[in-house]
Amino acid sequence: MKDPAVFVASSIAKDQTGAAARPARLHSLDALRGFDMFWIISGEGLVHSLAAASGLAIFKWASDQLHHSDWNGFTFYDLIFPLFIFVAGISMVYSVTNQLEKNPLINRQRVGKKIVAALLKRTLILIFLGMVVNGLLKWQGYENTRFASVLGRIALAGFFAALIFLNCHLKGQLAWFLGILLGYWALMMLVPVPGWGAGVLTPEGNLEAFVDRIALPGKLHRKVYDPEGLLSTLPTICSALSGIFTGQFLRSQAGWLTPLRKGLVMIAAGLVLIGMAWIWNPFFPINKNMWTSSFVLCTSGWSLLFMALFYLVIDVGGLRKWSMPFVWIGMNSILIYLAAHGLVDFESTAVFLFGGLIRHAGLPWQPVWIAAAIALVQLAGLFVLYKRKLFLKV
Repeated sequence: MKDPAVFVASSIAKDQTGAAARPARLHSLDALRGFDMFWIISGEGLVHSLAAASGLAIFKWASDQLHHSDWNGFTFYDLIFPLFIFVAGISMVYSVTNQLEKNPLINRQRVGKKIVAALLKRTLILIFLGMVVNGLLKWQGYENTRFASVLGRIALAGFFAALIFLNCHLKGQLAWFLGILLGYWALMMLVPVPGWGAGVLTPEGNLEAFVDRIALPGKLHRKVYDPEGLLSTLPTICSALSGIFTGQFLRSQAGWLTPLRKGLVMIAAGLVLIGMAWIWNPFFPINKNMWTSSFVLCTSGWSLLFMALFYLVIDVGGLRKWSMPFVWIGMNSILIYLAAHGLVDFESTAVFLFGGLIRHAGLPWQPVWIAAAIALVQLAGLFVLYKRKLFLKV
C-alpha cells in the first residue's frame, strides 16, 4: 500500500507558502451542517404542526417536502442525509490537510498512518452509536436488532472516501467516483436477482434488496430491504467524494479563483450535476432507498448549491450573525442527533418549562408551540455548550 499521506502532502507542498496561506475556517460549513441537522431534530415537527394548524398552502407544501419519497422521486427531506455526508467530505479535507501541514515532510508517513488509525476508530464508534440509536441497549434478540444505521453509513462512506483521498491525486479520485457510480449502475441493471431477473428496480426485486436479505445481519428496516443496506453503501462513498472535491476546490490558492468566483463555479457545477441526474433518471431513477447513481448526482448538485449560497452569504458577504443558531447545532451535530433520537426527552422538558404558556394557546396551535419550545430548549443547550467550547468529537 502506498504512503497514505504522500499525495495529500505533495499537493499541500505545492500550495503552501507559509502559515498565512492556510485557509481560514469556513463558518458557512458549520452553519450548513447545522441547517441540515435542524430539520431532523425539531424543524420538521415545527413545519408539520404549522401546516396542520394554519392550513396555509406554503406550510402544506413545506410539510410535503419534509417527507421521504415513497420510492422513486426526490424531496428536500431526501437531501438531508446526503447533504450531511457531503459536508463531512468537505470537513475531512480541511481536517486531514491541516493535520499534515502541522508536521514536517519527513513525518508524513507516520502522520498518515495516525490519520488512518483515527478514521478507523471513528468509523467503529459511529457504527456502534448507530446501533445504539436503533435500540441495541434494549436488546431483544439478534433477529430483532437492526445493525445497519444512518451513523454507520456516514462512518463507512467517510472512511473509504478518506482512503481514496489520502492515496490518490485528483484524477484518481475522479476515476474512483465515476467507476463506483457506473459500476453500481451496471450491477443493479445487469445482475439477475433470483425470482425477479435483471434490472428490476422495485423494493422487492432490486439487487440491493436481495443482497440485504441474504447478507445483512439482524432485522431489515423495511422488511424486504434496508435503506442503509450493504450494496448501496458503495455509491454513498461518492456522496462523500463530492464533498472532498468541493473541499479541495475551496482550499485552492489559484490566483484567478477569488471567493466570489468560487461560489459562482459551485453554482454552475451544481446545476450541471442536477441536469445530469435528470437525464439519467429515466434509465436509472433517482431513488434514495437504493441510493442510485442518479440520486448521488442529484443530491451532490443540490448540496453544491446550498454550499455556494451559504459560502457566498456568510464567508464572502460577511453576514454571519443570522447563522449562529445553525452554527451551535453544526458544532455539536452528532451529540444533538443522539440526544434527539432517544437520549433526551425534549418534548417533556419543553412542556415542563413552557406548559403554562402553551395551555393558553388554542387547541390546534398547541402542537406548534410545543414544537417551537422543543427547538428553543435544544438551541439553549447547544448555545451553552458552544460558549463553553464543549464539543463531542468522534
